[in-house]
Formats: sequence, structure tokens, C-alpha cells
Amino acid sequence: MPKFTDIKHQVIQCLEEGNVLHEARNDIDIKNFLKVGAISIEEVTEILKRSRGHEYESSPHHLDKSIDVHVIKTRHKSQQWYIKWYFIEPDAVFISVHQ
Repeated sequence: MPKFTDIKHQVIQCLEEGNVLHEARNDIDIKNFLKVGAISIEEVTEILKRSRGHEYESSPHHLDKSIDVHVIKTRHKSQQWYIKWYFIEPDAVFISVHQ
């Protein structure tokens, strides 16, 4: 199982290189601020850079148990953030980015 620091580095690298996809879902406008442009890639990167291991968890994807879904719940600039994604090389696929 990869360590938090490795997962964090990988997702930040995907963001910085533009290897970003978004999972189709209902309520996209309130569940994925990154997809709808309410938050920038740079802001998401900053939030993730400041996150810590105790704010991280992972579990198998509900549709494909071979895919690990990663979640960070953290505070940034006095706001609570929820960021959920998984990797399909070479991309990070974001499910949720919201407060």
C-alpha cells in the first residue's frame, strides 16, 4: 500500500502536468468545484500541498474494487475542503472537490 506522501506527490504531479480528468456524476456543480471552474488547479494544488497524513483516507472504488479512491478532508483558509480522486495512469480522476 503506497504511503500518504507518495499519493500526495502523485496527485500534485498530475495537477501540475495537466493530467486531470473528472468522473461524471450528478450535482457536479456542487460536488466538483474544480470541474466547473469554481476553484483553480493551482488552488487545489495548494490545498493538497498543505494537507497532512491524518487528514487522508483511502478505500476501494464502489464500482471497481481494484481502484483505490483517495480522500483528503482538510481546512484551508478557514474553510473545510473535501477532495476525492483516484488514479488511472497517467491521470488523476477527480470525483469531488468541494467545501
